[in-house]
Amino acid sequence: MTTLLVIAKEPRPGRVKTRLTPPFTPEEAAVLAEAALTDTLRAVAATPARRRVLVLDGEAGPWLPPGFDVVPQCAGGLDERLAAAFAGCDGPALLIGMDTPQVTPELLTVDFEGYGYDACFGPAEDGGFWALGLAAPDPGLLRGVPMSTPVTGAVQRARLVAAGLRVRDLPRLRDVDTAADAEAVAATAPHSRFAAELSRLRPVARR
Repeated sequence: MTTLLVIAKEPRPGRVKTRLTPPFTPEEAAVLAEAALTDTLRAVAATPARRRVLVLDGEAGPWLPPGFDVVPQCAGGLDERLAAAFAGCDGPALLIGMDTPQVTPELLTVDFEGYGYDACFGPAEDGGFWALGLAAPDPGLLRGVPMSTPVTGAVQRARLVAAGLRVRDLPRLRDVDTAADAEAVAATAPHSRFAAELSRLRPVARR
């Protein structure tokens, strides 16, 4: 069975979702970040897994459901932090972030043995990736990949292929970075906490 990893920041004003400001205030952006993280953790909690791990920058809050181990993120760039998250796994692992509150247990249920692949890759519309799964976690597959660029996903997937891994592609999803992203993602998950919070904050943001 797979270990599910969620890499996230504590949803504190001024530290998360800064590209939502404006139209939202830093406090409102943090509310949306917490909602996105809550939806993500709920989906992970409902997915069959060997272990569930929150790799966290900051402190856990009441938004954390039971059943998760919490480990701190290491120092360094995002590639180093992702690599370290995989280094803590001794078997198949799937890692996602906190920017796709539309994820479902169906999307997160991967079976490396059943499908005969070595890695799974979830591309994001902005050129990054929302999910990366490895049957045999190797931190070296992530170190040195340029993060937060329009070619991050392409470089990361090419790294997997160059290593001789058989890659299964997951559906392309949209990350929540901007207000336009927030609207689009909420429309795909209308019953999520994220959509509810966006609906509540939207009139305030447009004043």
